[in-house]
Amino acid sequence: MSLFIQYLDLSKANETKNLLSSKMQIGPYQLANNLVLAPMAGVTDRPFRQLCKDLGAGMAVSEMVSSNSLLWGSKKTQRRANHEGEVEPRIVQIAGADPQMMAQAAKFNQDTGAQIIDINMGCPAKKVCKVMAGSALLQQEDLVAEILDAVVTEVDIPVTLKIRTGWDVDNRNAVRIAQIAEQAGIQALAVHGRTRACYFKGEAEFETIKQVKQAVNIPVIANGDIRTPEKAESVLNSTGCDGIMIGRAAQGRPWIFREINHYLATGNKLPEPSVTEIRDIMLSHLDNLYEFYGEFTGVRVARKHISWYSKGQKGGAAFRNAVNRVDTIQQQLVLTQQFFDQLAKGEVLAA
Repeated sequence: MSLFIQYLDLSKANETKNLLSSKMQIGPYQLANNLVLAPMAGVTDRPFRQLCKDLGAGMAVSEMVSSNSLLWGSKKTQRRANHEGEVEPRIVQIAGADPQMMAQAAKFNQDTGAQIIDINMGCPAKKVCKVMAGSALLQQEDLVAEILDAVVTEVDIPVTLKIRTGWDVDNRNAVRIAQIAEQAGIQALAVHGRTRACYFKGEAEFETIKQVKQAVNIPVIANGDIRTPEKAESVLNSTGCDGIMIGRAAQGRPWIFREINHYLATGNKLPEPSVTEIRDIMLSHLDNLYEFYGEFTGVRVARKHISWYSKGQKGGAAFRNAVNRVDTIQQQLVLTQQFFDQLAKGEVLAA
């Protein structure tokens, strides 16, 4: 290897190490790194959050919890806000459109153990937007300010915010929302690189996120279509953001955080995990799901994760067709173990 090539490799390593070393501080919490697991309804429960943290995520945000006080006592809501035994900081995301109800929800979650409150103004789902919550709020900047002021005033812990770039492509107001958030005392901001109208279609754009970062002095986290270590590095470089948020790319690939961490620290890519390692990670994940939910719900929640883990594997379609038909932990584990054991031996289930 020539000295010039060695110099380029060393420069690359130093550049990526700088990206990783800029750890984020949110209130009193120094994060292990600047990689964040995005909140995803029906996905980021406690078992998945903890798994992603174990595999390299510096922070993980809970599923969205409604600010409707009538739901606080429901079993589903209690599970969503359950952080027992989880690596700190414990973050609960709340959603709603009424400033006082949002403030009360934040206080309730603070009193029950939340260490950071995250406010959802980014969800594009119709059922959320039709009650003027989630990303629908981006249309009403005055109401955004009222909600943020009410929540920040009510609690003694850091409050963060997740938004999109705007309501639609003709109304990208993320910069203005970010300035409102900073003025209200929001301590970190995550921005998904699509408008509400875009939903998850097309490619995420990061120019607006770059503008947001340049307009405020609080940590800004870029989100959207970050599926590889190279993309993570590119987004950090192009936007100047303090961190990145990974959502759908972590489904069935929770080790993506480990891969990005390694790449940003060294400039080198880790090899893909072996079938045996994928099997072991998945089986441990399933055990935690069963313990968390119990058999009936645990088996059903596990189905989507099993589908994600087996995506792209030979014989995966036939395996999913079979495993999605069983209703007990034992049956699910037997089929899953057999499938991945056969993959590890180079065998394929019959289609």
